[in-house]
Amino acid sequence: MTNDNQDALLHLVEAGGSAATRRALLDAHRDPAAALAAGPRAWRAAGCDEAQVRAIEATATVSAQRERARAWLAEPDHHLLGWHDPDYPALLRRIPSPPLALFVAGDPGLLWHPSVAVVGSRSPTAGGRDNARDFARAIAATGLGIASGLAAGIDTAAHEAALGAGGVTVAVLGTGIDHPYPRANTGLYARIAEHGAVVSEYPPGVGVQRGRFPARNRIIAGLALGVLVVEAAERSGALITARLASEAGRDVFAVPGSIHNPMARGCHRLIREGAGLVEAAGEVIAAVAPLAAELGDALRSRLDAPSSGPGTPVAGPSSAGVMDDPDYNRLWQALGHDPTGMDRLVERTGLTTAELSSMLLVMELEGRVSVEHGRYARKRHDTANTAPPGAGRGK
Repeated sequence: MTNDNQDALLHLVEAGGSAATRRALLDAHRDPAAALAAGPRAWRAAGCDEAQVRAIEATATVSAQRERARAWLAEPDHHLLGWHDPDYPALLRRIPSPPLALFVAGDPGLLWHPSVAVVGSRSPTAGGRDNARDFARAIAATGLGIASGLAAGIDTAAHEAALGAGGVTVAVLGTGIDHPYPRANTGLYARIAEHGAVVSEYPPGVGVQRGRFPARNRIIAGLALGVLVVEAAERSGALITARLASEAGRDVFAVPGSIHNPMARGCHRLIREGAGLVEAAGEVIAAVAPLAAELGDALRSRLDAPSSGPGTPVAGPSSAGVMDDPDYNRLWQALGHDPTGMDRLVERTGLTTAELSSMLLVMELEGRVSVEHGRYARKRHDTANTAPPGAGRGK
């Protein structure tokens, strides 16, 4: 990203207001600098209200916050990914409210790495902590990443186990990117930044604010193929993460526990509501493996393809072969040019949510499908009579 675009993106981040309108502004222009240069009329056309227009205008001069962000980004292995960036993580684009930008300490490419989120109580039992370590270590040993929130308890155990196994781990903060929380995990933050990635939607200098942690959970869920809840009370942030994952079409798993353990009640509630009951890491690995393989294929195609922006189709050698599959044809016929929710696609195709989520990811990365607020549609460049390669073949 050029310095002009970096500064323009920091400007848009600082302006605040609805992220959806700022994403629309980036969608309408080739880059952040062009979006800012377009002026108030274009900002309003993207959906910005008068308060947001005034906020964008008011941040035209460089603030102390932006200077701090610039200084942070000048350090080695510090990065900023915006909605316009083709390296913005593909899975995260598909959640109902994706962040406008991500600050990353470490390797931003790991945000594309197939991962499982491991979450749970900040005050787990000894057995819960052991389960988190065992599951995370076994999952990481297969090459899958471990995503979590750097919180005390289950999150900490999962990150440490992944690092100990020599695996990939990604920590998502609910504070500014330069503000590890809790402070006791400052050393763990540094290890993850060195060997994995730490990510936040909040710029340097943003401190602890209670309401930001539930918002952080949507990013944990959005980066992962599935969420494993190891131990959680009935009212906990881990259950918020699980709900957000389910809304995004991801698998949710829960480890059962004793009926006498209050930290198991959240897991039991999830199981009653349809989460997968798992007793061994292999069950989680087997469930997410198909989507992990497809994400890996899509990433390889992405790395081989030229980058011209987030709308660039990711065409790989397997593209036509995928669309020859009769299930993909069935899904293609179920999609229209008006956004369609996952429940309706399940009804039209007879396929499961997990199957559709996997297939829609591939079609999105190939540039065939767009997603907004959890609803799917054919890309605009496809006409009403367009059929995917191989349409009409198979059953």
